[in-house]
Amino acid sequence: MKTAMIDAVTTTMAAPARRLAHLVRFIHDQTGVSAVEFAILLPMMMTLFLGSIETTQGIATKRKLELTAHTLADLSAQYTDITDADMSNILNAGSAIMAPYPAANLQAVVSELSINAQGVASVMWSDTLSGTALTVGQVVSIPASLAVPNSYLILAQVRYSYNPTYGYVLTGTLTLSDQAYMDPRQSTSVARTAS
Repeated sequence: MKTAMIDAVTTTMAAPARRLAHLVRFIHDQTGVSAVEFAILLPMMMTLFLGSIETTQGIATKRKLELTAHTLADLSAQYTDITDADMSNILNAGSAIMAPYPAANLQAVVSELSINAQGVASVMWSDTLSGTALTVGQVVSIPASLAVPNSYLILAQVRYSYNPTYGYVLTGTLTLSDQAYMDPRQSTSVARTAS
């Protein structure tokens, strides 16, 4: 009976020690920690990854738009007389430059500005691709450094409706725009004929 009592007391005293040992083992157990850390970090890493893709595509689209504005102004400035067929080719070149981005989202306006003796610029002629042409005679504000009295400028204005692939829910469609000015190269001004 004495041994049974000793065994009962030993078992009772060993139970908290065993519980404590289990608790210590549980605290030091590292299995599954990597999975938990991955689950915590995954949303942040995916946000950074998709955000970098979206930013890169947006910058590339903006760069294409800048090239389009410059090219439209540059091509138009090389003529002495632009016909309808010439203008159609020039504006379609803008669509080709925007590839691989959808050309349907591009709006382009090419205009010639006449700058009077006071340095005020007004529209001589204007053509557009999927946009609204400027009104002949409309006064256009230009940078002061370009307002050379009694001169002419070719103005190319472009707008692009950029639809982010992943961030569309947050931002919706973004409108990117740019413009470029060029002096006529072959003559004082570029005539616009309807043939």
